[in-house]
Amino acid sequence: MVLLFLHMSDTGPIGVFDSGYGGLTVLREITKLLPQYDYLYFGDNARAPYGPRSFETVYHYTLQSVEWFFKQGCSLVVLACNTASAKALRTIQQNDLPNIAPEKRVLGVIRPTTERIGELTTSGKVGVLGTNGTVKSQSYLIEIKKFYPDVEVFQEACPMWVPLIENNEYETEGADFFVEKNLKNLMRQSPDIDTVLLACTHYPLIKDKIETFLPGHVKVVSQGIIVAESLAAYLLRHTEIEKKCSKNAQVSFYTTDSAEDFDRNGSTFYGKPVQSKHLNLEV
Repeated sequence: MVLLFLHMSDTGPIGVFDSGYGGLTVLREITKLLPQYDYLYFGDNARAPYGPRSFETVYHYTLQSVEWFFKQGCSLVVLACNTASAKALRTIQQNDLPNIAPEKRVLGVIRPTTERIGELTTSGKVGVLGTNGTVKSQSYLIEIKKFYPDVEVFQEACPMWVPLIENNEYETEGADFFVEKNLKNLMRQSPDIDTVLLACTHYPLIKDKIETFLPGHVKVVSQGIIVAESLAAYLLRHTEIEKKCSKNAQVSFYTTDSAEDFDRNGSTFYGKPVQSKHLNLEV
């Protein structure tokens, strides 16, 4: 295992984790809003996708990755992955952090989004598009109900979307077929849905396509900007964590799979070139 940041300093980068490429759409918005900080992005591409995997497996993989971030000097880690946020975040926050790193923090993408989504709907009916794992976890239903008890939530699992996106097939007619099919399934649940949340960080890449298959009045919401704004607010509230975040405007990328593949595909998600290194996680 390579240690990136020696502990001669009390500060370190903000960690951003995803099972693959999708979290780069979140990191892109975070670095736009908060460019002064250092960031360490880690994509567990060799074990992606997380969506179909069991709660136990996702928890194990995510905790292993979080511990790796901590060893690199990160005091704050953002799980920029809906499946990891849904299946692992709460257990890590409540059971693991108090024992392994009580002074460090791990955040997700679900809570920031659910805190805001109710403000965006007029009809009170929201659609959620996500992986099998995110949908089965019921996390969005539970969290939205906490903040907006009167909002009705309708979900649709889209298991083909991530493979299509990661294999650069999302501009094909085959992709159109699955996108249209899933959106029809969602809207059949309630024609009054006026806000659709992209509850997977891959989906912003096909936001335009999604909008073409939805009624014109339906608002399609990506998570990146919401998560970035939530992180900015968090750092303002928690100065004890903010002081531990280094500020050299540097971004580093790591992947458990081919660095060459990550650089080629990751630039599409990040919006500019990336240069990554391969990482072997100890199992």
